[in-house]
Amino acid sequence: MSVAAITKDEILEILQEVKDPEIPAVSVIEMGMVREVIVSDNQVKIVITPTYSGCPAMGWIHNEIKKVLETVGISNLIIETRLSPAWTTDWMSDETKLKLKESGIAPPQNKTYELESSDLFNIIKVPAAIICPFCDSDDTKIISEFGSTACKSLHYCNSCLQGFDHFKCH
Repeated sequence: MSVAAITKDEILEILQEVKDPEIPAVSVIEMGMVREVIVSDNQVKIVITPTYSGCPAMGWIHNEIKKVLETVGISNLIIETRLSPAWTTDWMSDETKLKLKESGIAPPQNKTYELESSDLFNIIKVPAAIICPFCDSDDTKIISEFGSTACKSLHYCNSCLQGFDHFKCH
């Protein structure tokens, strides 16, 4: 397929195949990481924002985007990583948050706090009560502020006795 024959919407559909390597239940599109797709006469430019600036998966994500677009004949491709504005969990849709829950990860909850100057070095807060993704109980406790990845915290449900990750709100 030539670049001139493909639309932005078709590229966005193709990029649904690129899963977040740390959360295979959702794609980079669903995570809100793909910020722009620009199709010109002979080139496609994809702008992506990592979920945090030091995300070790960015090289893998670049390669997967390149690979899926090459399968449809798009080889003249620029992938730009943009750090500003910083990615936020607000860019996840409600459907994405439901997919997280269905895969056993408590989704980020709405920000309900205001930062104070003493919080400058602790801007990613973990709410006291996280709803268990398995039984919906709020009788949970935090085990560690870091779960299977730095963007998650580890919790335990006192009702169903399951451990689970919570995707931190940021």
